[in-house]
Amino acid sequence: MVERWRLLDTGLNDAFYNMALDEAITVARSRNLVPNTVRFFRWEPSAVSIGYFQSMEDEVDLAACKRMGVDCVRRVTGGGAVYHDRDGELTYSLVVKEDHRLISRDILETYRVLCSGLVAGLRLLKVPAEFKPINDIVVDGKKISGNAQTRRFGVVHQHGTILRDVNPTLMFTLLKVPSEKIRDKLIKSVEERVTSINRYLGREVSFEELKAALKRGFEEAYRVELVPGNLTEFEERLASKLKAEKYSTREWNFKR
Repeated sequence: MVERWRLLDTGLNDAFYNMALDEAITVARSRNLVPNTVRFFRWEPSAVSIGYFQSMEDEVDLAACKRMGVDCVRRVTGGGAVYHDRDGELTYSLVVKEDHRLISRDILETYRVLCSGLVAGLRLLKVPAEFKPINDIVVDGKKISGNAQTRRFGVVHQHGTILRDVNPTLMFTLLKVPSEKIRDKLIKSVEERVTSINRYLGREVSFEELKAALKRGFEEAYRVELVPGNLTEFEERLASKLKAEKYSTREWNFKR
């Protein structure tokens, strides 16, 4: 009998709710209230997320974000600042019990195994993706997906971006850089080192096509069936509470 996981597509939400919901699902899984879960989501408005150990003031041009209506939020996972474009990115989240057969004590191996679902899905789109340690997915040596992971409550939570389109100029308008000269160099560097699905394939890939391919990729790589489901009342209540009391607060977002 094939193992069944829950598949959620929570659509467009603001940054604070997206991060709160990731935590709510993690807590629900830790209490065995829900099965292992894959979630697809997007950001409205577009947002910048910073890693848990970063400083918002050091990493983000807050004035530019305010001017352009871009949310700013701190993640529970580490890593660097990331720009999440409403129309350029699909984000996924995986919440899996730590004692599951896919999870290793070795962090790098767990990244490799969990990212294999993304790799398989992208290959179904004819995008020849490969896992690149520690936690990237590349196409012809160019990054197309970045991923981050944390372990809490006996649960592994991994989330990451899949670039459908990319705009380095906009990204470095929102992130802090030392000078205009360095900004131009960074933009050129990203253009050389980062790609997207639309750019690689030379055509527009819809979010629905991308999600369908990734669903199949996860199922094939993990040997599971992803069953479309809904949030529980517990998750909805906890996400609302965490958004209000944690992720939308200055105390959380500016604490370093």
